[in-house]
Amino acid sequence: MITKAVRMYGKNDLRLEEFSLPEIKDDEILVKVISDSICMSTYKESKQGSDHKRVPQGIDVHPVIVGHETAGDIVKVGSKWQHKYHVGDKFSLQPALTYKGKNYTVGYSYEKCGGACTYAIVPAEVMYTDSLLQYKGKAYYEASLSEPMSCIIGAFHASYHNTPGKYEHVMGIKKDGCMAILAGAGPMGMGTIDYALHGDRYPHVLVVTDIDENRLKRAAAIFSAKEAAMRGIKLYFVNTADYDDPVKFLRSLTDGNGFDDVFVLAPVSGVIEQADKILNYDGCINFFSGPIDTGLSAKVNFYDIHYNSIHMLGTSGGYTTDMLESLKLSEEKRINPAVMITHICGINGIIDTTLNLPHIPGGKKLAYPQIEMELTAIDDFAEKGKNNPYFAKLAEICKKNNNLWCAEAEEYLLNNWPVKTVK
Repeated sequence: MITKAVRMYGKNDLRLEEFSLPEIKDDEILVKVISDSICMSTYKESKQGSDHKRVPQGIDVHPVIVGHETAGDIVKVGSKWQHKYHVGDKFSLQPALTYKGKNYTVGYSYEKCGGACTYAIVPAEVMYTDSLLQYKGKAYYEASLSEPMSCIIGAFHASYHNTPGKYEHVMGIKKDGCMAILAGAGPMGMGTIDYALHGDRYPHVLVVTDIDENRLKRAAAIFSAKEAAMRGIKLYFVNTADYDDPVKFLRSLTDGNGFDDVFVLAPVSGVIEQADKILNYDGCINFFSGPIDTGLSAKVNFYDIHYNSIHMLGTSGGYTTDMLESLKLSEEKRINPAVMITHICGINGIIDTTLNLPHIPGGKKLAYPQIEMELTAIDDFAEKGKNNPYFAKLAEICKKNNNLWCAEAEEYLLNNWPVKTVK
């Protein structure tokens, strides 16, 4: 089997190559990758190479396939797993594994398995840890985005509050409380808003801040205050750059009491300090943005830690149960991971997109490795459609769907796009 893959040989050294995959072993599974969303974590990985804690040494000789937000079809099943997995099944994949005391991560650790490829061999430990997940929905991108959504869901579950009079933590955001998502109109912020509005436990007040007015306007257009009010949620979008004293204004939206849960979605000292200043008694900060700077620090009010019982935590990644919850919510149409997506590309667009990810505006960049297509914003489909009938059709489909990516657009792309990587 010939596969085409984006492999990492070192820092800033990503290469798109074709090579042969061996026959699978009895405890392996061959898959066809249909979609892979590009994560900021992969950008950080590409910058750090083997200095990254998840990447092995020697990748200059044994390069790893990048990409870990992946979905596709099962093509061939080794004899050991034929009772559980079947050819033709759709799959999603939990990339972070612990097996026999060792840690592995798909997209960081393997020469033959990752998301940025046409075909991959799923190693045995993925199945032994029940990390190859069956997906029964229609759209592959929803299965790919179950990985970033699982990180969001895990963060909600990991947040906690104290039980008065007991040494006991109540896990999860405070039900019917006040919640703020700071720097929250980016791609992960959009997923966080979606889950905050449509999960089983949701706040009474939800405030989303950012300093990018265009991102805030997009978020407000997708998540309407009117719809939120139908669930009993007061939803506000706030550009903190518009206020001389943003802390005072944000607290005013909670009648001066402060927020029970604050999610920080940017690794910026000022945003962390702002979060600290807007907490209510027993408030919880979830630092949900993985920094590159190993010395990142911020001022925290220890008076409030002592007397107001405030606390903080950081979460990275999600558990398999969180991915299963995301898949279930997507299948039930309770959440719509497409709110995170602003750009589409084929396998030929993955390298430049990954290496320049922080500098490309918009939200999630979604790759389809089975096609070749330059990275293109959904907002640019119509303009490109003036000279390309395929973009014109994609623009027409997305326009009907509030200019969001959707199952119909994905199906059209996969069935009609003229430049395919697999003949």
